[in-house]
Amino acid sequence: MARTAESVHAVIKAYDVRGVVGEQLDSDFVRDVAGSFARLMRQDGTQQASRIVIGHDMRASSPELAAAFADGVTAQGLDVVLIGLASTDQLYFASGLLDCPGAMFTASHNPARYNGIKLCRAGAKPVGQDTGLGTITQEVISGVPSHDGPRGTVSEQDVLGDYATFLAGLVDLSGIRGLTVAVDAGNGMGGHTVPAVFGPLPLKVEPLYFELDGTFPNHEANPLDPKNLVDLQDFVRTTGADIGLAFDGDADRCFVVDEKGNPVSPSAVTALVAERELAKEPGATVIHNLITSHAVPELVTELGGTPVRTRVGHSFIKQQMAETGAVFGGEHSAHYYFRDFWGADSGMLAAMHVLAALGEQDRPLSEMMAGYNRYAASGEINSTVADATERTDAVLTAFADRTASVDRLDGVTVDLGDGAWFNLRASNTEPLLRLNVEARTPGQVDALVDEILAVVRA
Repeated sequence: MARTAESVHAVIKAYDVRGVVGEQLDSDFVRDVAGSFARLMRQDGTQQASRIVIGHDMRASSPELAAAFADGVTAQGLDVVLIGLASTDQLYFASGLLDCPGAMFTASHNPARYNGIKLCRAGAKPVGQDTGLGTITQEVISGVPSHDGPRGTVSEQDVLGDYATFLAGLVDLSGIRGLTVAVDAGNGMGGHTVPAVFGPLPLKVEPLYFELDGTFPNHEANPLDPKNLVDLQDFVRTTGADIGLAFDGDADRCFVVDEKGNPVSPSAVTALVAERELAKEPGATVIHNLITSHAVPELVTELGGTPVRTRVGHSFIKQQMAETGAVFGGEHSAHYYFRDFWGADSGMLAAMHVLAALGEQDRPLSEMMAGYNRYAASGEINSTVADATERTDAVLTAFADRTASVDRLDGVTVDLGDGAWFNLRASNTEPLLRLNVEARTPGQVDALVDEILAVVRA
């Protein structure tokens, strides 16, 4: 595989490593990334590492790539702990449990031909472009220096049971009423973790697509796309389940469907979990990204907590979690972050909070969640544009006479007053402009979407 600066930059992205296997990503490339990562961790200030934990998802290419990574790490003199098949949050757990850096082989919700690596420091602290990936990129391009000392060793450790026990200690489900839970694992790692976590609990699990299959034969393992929720929605209605849960490919995100088969907004889930965490720690800080419903900061404030708004993206959330000591953080993409989970994200832990709240009272999920849905929202709408800045400026001009305020924390967020606002953000990797709209009624949302898109797509 040719190795040019352009090809390396195409694979080592802002937050992780990701590319098409055999074309952009192969064992030699992974071995070099591993060697550079090991060097970085060995020299990492006060957190100098002596071992790295490695997990992988169910993609056909994952075991071979994980083995190449282990080879690259041990060649630099560091030891390796292999945990085998794992969800991404299970790898984060292992990084916290073993207090060592970690590498997770997954391409999350991407199609089967992709794979990638999510890297973290000890205690599941993120590694991004400014905190290590930039250095790794340069070394992979220029050549990773070899290590003169002895090779490291490789050992194996099964942490799945410990992971399940740890989560059970954070959310007590032992006393809830019996619930029927329909779960769509999307042939991803939820099929591995859900039986371990939910098995000992007073739940009747109705499984859908639990077979681990990295070709994703039933649908993409991306519940953010509404078409990939259809099977679960039908399954909930067919089984009479109290709740439906859909996990993405590496099972770090979880989407919720109510007993009627209707999707529950991730913002509503964020508000619910925030309420539960603030009940345990009154006055705590809760992080939310800027496309999360305004219902979230409103509720946090009403409960005496401190809402902190941040940009979209896990690195920004995790940074704010660390800086503020926040007890919880939520994104509208269904990533949920917990201080008790080393500040890392866990869809499973968020799901357990929803199950606990549902099982502690007698109302159906749709009624229980109604109080968290204060506004109507569009969801994220993408438009292909030649010049995102020019189209954004055109929208700002069109709405100038109705704009109460504009901020530029991440793209532009335009407050129109009376609960109506929209955000336009340019994609970092594609020629896309992303739109999110919120208002008091669905009709207001639809009208705003039509008006904004008429300008964006002109």
